[in-house]
Amino acid sequence: MSDKVTKATTPTPPKRRGPMGRGPVMASGEKAKDFKGTLKKLLAYLKPHRVAVTFVVIFAIASTVFNIVGPKILGQATTKIFEGVMNMIANTGSGIDFEGIAKILLFLVGLYIISAVFSALQGFLMTGVSMKVTYKLRENTFAKINRLPFKYFDKTSYGEVLSFLTNDIETVNQTLNQSLTQIITSVATVIGILVMMFSISWQMTLVTLCIIPLSFVFIVLVVKRSQKYFSSQQEYLGHINGHIEEIYGGHSVVQAFNNEEEAYKTFEGLNNNLYGSAWKSQFLSSLMQPIMAFIGNLGYVAVCILGGYLAVNGRISVGDIQAFIQYVRQFNQPISQIANMSNIMQMTMAAAERVFTFLAEEEEVPDPQNPVSPADVQGNVTFDHVHFGYNPNKIIINDFSAQVKEGQKIAIVGPTGAGKTTIIKLLMRFYDVDSGAILVDGHNIKDFRRNDLRSLFGMVLQDTWLYNGTIADNIRYGRLDATDEEVQQAAVAAQVDHFVRTLPDGYSMVLNEEANNVSQGQKQLLTIARAILADPKILILDEATSSVDTRTEILIQKAMDNLMHGRTSFVIAHRLSTIKNADCIFVMKDGDIIEQGTHEELLARNGFYADLYNSQFEVEEEA
Repeated sequence: MSDKVTKATTPTPPKRRGPMGRGPVMASGEKAKDFKGTLKKLLAYLKPHRVAVTFVVIFAIASTVFNIVGPKILGQATTKIFEGVMNMIANTGSGIDFEGIAKILLFLVGLYIISAVFSALQGFLMTGVSMKVTYKLRENTFAKINRLPFKYFDKTSYGEVLSFLTNDIETVNQTLNQSLTQIITSVATVIGILVMMFSISWQMTLVTLCIIPLSFVFIVLVVKRSQKYFSSQQEYLGHINGHIEEIYGGHSVVQAFNNEEEAYKTFEGLNNNLYGSAWKSQFLSSLMQPIMAFIGNLGYVAVCILGGYLAVNGRISVGDIQAFIQYVRQFNQPISQIANMSNIMQMTMAAAERVFTFLAEEEEVPDPQNPVSPADVQGNVTFDHVHFGYNPNKIIINDFSAQVKEGQKIAIVGPTGAGKTTIIKLLMRFYDVDSGAILVDGHNIKDFRRNDLRSLFGMVLQDTWLYNGTIADNIRYGRLDATDEEVQQAAVAAQVDHFVRTLPDGYSMVLNEEANNVSQGQKQLLTIARAILADPKILILDEATSSVDTRTEILIQKAMDNLMHGRTSFVIAHRLSTIKNADCIFVMKDGDIIEQGTHEELLARNGFYADLYNSQFEVEEEA
């Protein structure tokens, strides 16, 4: 693998991230635009696991049923104790039936054990299903990234794409793993408790049901009031995380311009807003529990009064009253859970919709069915009347034509915005031309598979890309099967071996996440070593020596001359003194080649190139 991937895969930090830097925050209460359509797509991912999901439903219901029967049986034990105490008071000669109570309690323990086993089984199965579904989603999302055209990333931030792999898929995972079984359990619990309550006393059940509408009224009022504050809290949390990230990342710049106080004032304003919205949202949500407890207590009072009346009349036993009160206590919890689940499901569908929208994005044009083999490519490149624009309304490359022979060193020069780097992107097929063609050894680059085409190129960019790993591994990224000896040989050729050996751990030194524990010039040398190791047919050097000092530049230039010998090379350079020995120089302006020739030929013409060279020489002299 050559250094060509550096441009395509360099991660740019997002401007705004959520908590813990995990991508853009989804505001609380965000809803899916197409709930049913998204649900169908999510169910399609669950379809291969339908047998496991069926058993999850069965086990969840079974666990709930065994758990619900418990209070009713416990009520029988209470009744036996009550009857025994009354017999002792009445001096009937019989007391408390401890043997019968023991049997009831042992049976009850058995039920709870069975319930726990079923609960553990459904949890085990659902965890496996949710992990497999999210694994597939992550796999598809990551694969999709590699199939998207570059124009997608021109309009979408890297942070947004990262959030699909982190926030959104994790939201789906948590809902599948926890909330889905909780919904099943809650619904089964509500139905089961209602059945048990009606089996004890339909009068007390109706009294209990009269309390539910009152609970829902208060729940709706609190949720409606707190929802806007939760949304505001998430919004300001995103702002404050983004501000901290930017200030921390550019801390040296902030200090250099004495803007610490201004940065603190901005932070203080955001922090105050976050404090206000967070305080209100948390306070209002904390009211839910005491309100529900108060309404629940009213229900207990009503049940106790009515139950006592029925017990006195001999229409219900004391144990049944105790069991009924337990059912009332359990009844409110699943109702609250179902209410909360509705909001969580909305957020989950919104997260899933974002992922599915990303997966539905237009992909690159598929590779040809019968691709050209790259094995015998020599390195002849032809640009045949190429036209291209990033925006269809604004063409950047106008009728670009050029012929490059095998082994030639071609320099591309011109002012900023002339289209130099765009030509390289077209050559690598990061973008497809609007019209015309680019040929390699007479074959249109569209006739190659993208992987095969890009394997022909070694690329060293002005923007270096190194990852968190050892120096040896970063160099080996150019060719993953390279031996340690080959890595060191490449380092020697790139003039990088000497300084690596002066580092604490040499080639085993680990670069940190930002790779800022080595200098910018050293990073550039490492990427050059990576390109040398790749041993490509065609070289692309985009200001490859722009970040090193003059002495190192001379050494690198010698190494690059050796590397470029016998290979077709494209060199983009702003310092014209570095490309005097080029076989041909393309002078670009406004997307066209306006001059071409050797350094001496172009100077002799006294045209645009001569003006560029002389003006640069004058600036260097003045400096």
